[in-house]
Amino acid sequence: MRETRDLSRAVVKTPPFPRRDNPMPSKSTRLIFAVLASGAGVFSMLQSLIAPALPTIQHALHTSQSTATWVMTAYLLSASVCTPIIGRVGDLAGKKRTLVAVLLTVLAGCLLAALAPNVGVLIFARIIQGAGGAVFPLSFGIIRDQFEPGRVSGSISNLSAVIAAGGGVGIVAAGPIVAGLDYRWLFWFPVVIVAVTALLALRYVPESPRRAKGRVSWSGAVLLSGWLVALLLPISCGSRWGWSSAAVIALFAAAVVLFALWLFAESHSRSPLIDLRIMRVRAVWATNAAALLFGAGMSSVWSFLPGFVQTPRSAGYGFGASVTTSGLLMLPMLIAMFVAGVVSGRLEPKVDARRLLISGAVSAAVACAILALWHTQQWQIAVAAGVFGLGVGLAFASMANLIVGGVPAEQTGAATGMNANLRSVGGAIGTAITSLLVTSHLQPSGLPYDSSYIHSFSALTLLLLGAALAAALAPARKAVRTPQLQLTPAAAE
Repeated sequence: MRETRDLSRAVVKTPPFPRRDNPMPSKSTRLIFAVLASGAGVFSMLQSLIAPALPTIQHALHTSQSTATWVMTAYLLSASVCTPIIGRVGDLAGKKRTLVAVLLTVLAGCLLAALAPNVGVLIFARIIQGAGGAVFPLSFGIIRDQFEPGRVSGSISNLSAVIAAGGGVGIVAAGPIVAGLDYRWLFWFPVVIVAVTALLALRYVPESPRRAKGRVSWSGAVLLSGWLVALLLPISCGSRWGWSSAAVIALFAAAVVLFALWLFAESHSRSPLIDLRIMRVRAVWATNAAALLFGAGMSSVWSFLPGFVQTPRSAGYGFGASVTTSGLLMLPMLIAMFVAGVVSGRLEPKVDARRLLISGAVSAAVACAILALWHTQQWQIAVAAGVFGLGVGLAFASMANLIVGGVPAEQTGAATGMNANLRSVGGAIGTAITSLLVTSHLQPSGLPYDSSYIHSFSALTLLLLGAALAAALAPARKAVRTPQLQLTPAAAE
């Protein structure tokens, strides 16, 4: 316990960014940022691009709905496993080379998906694409390593805005792409963008000036992968398999056992995959708790709001909107996410990241409350989407800055990777809860009742308010703006 307090005190009281006596020219950092934003934005888009087109993919590949769902589930499982592990590899082996390798892997996955002759190959391609989740922690680490200290916080906020907006772009763009071209173009466009991004990263992104010591704990990686898969698989498939089925119960039990083994292995490892001392720092665990709850609300809205507006009016609610129209109704969310993410970087010198995260979670909760109370007109959906986007933009930027500002530089990849991972875990939990509430009582036509959506949006409101309470537990800290200060020996160790 004494060791944890000492580490927390060292991290909080010292600026986490090393002094750069020869900072890079602004032109170079702008180009680096553009490369990182392209990679992170494409991966974020791939997360949400497929969901609106899933029925089209199911029909085109002549498969069942339950099988087609694996196109999403496989991607989630892969990203959850790869994000913290590859983030740690980047801390050890070098962030640039790891980033280029990840981009080439995503490129191969997108190319295979575009050419997939059947759903089995497509699911395998999505597993490969999931490795791209590591782009997030690697990009945050590169910004911390290469940018002047006074620009780190704002750059992380801007990159977070791109990540948040990328998910919105996927929802908005899926309909027009499928309607005007073909679902395979959902992967052909990323092929081009990722190929160019990988070449630019290889040419213009410098290698990490310093790296963490040690090696990859492969036993920790296997155990981490094991408990994540054992947890997420029944959460994602429980509604189809039955929540009381033997498979679901056995997997949940395995998740508990593997998680305990992982904690034991990591706490006794000389080179842990995830340094549990860092996870016990107040800024980190509070932000991770907020990420878990916020991810539950965010993913559920992204997954179920388009379906709500596409519901035929004969159900007593909904608008019978097409995939394209429902995407356009999400456009205010996309714009608000990007603007809020960019603005938060300007606000943080005056308003600390904790308050921005609280504001983001509260804004998202207000949006869900609006959806629960007023959803009979399309403009009400658009307003709620805009308010929700405002919350997502603020939260994404502030979560990243809280984590980056709360850990030593050599732990940036692993810590931000775990934060992104917990957001994905929360997303799976929230989607499962929402699916259970929406589909538990169906009309004779097979469509959900309006009350089911009301209950689900109300539940999401409570989850997001919980995220705001968790964020309030984080220590208040404004962005570090003093490049002359250096890490103390205690913090550097």
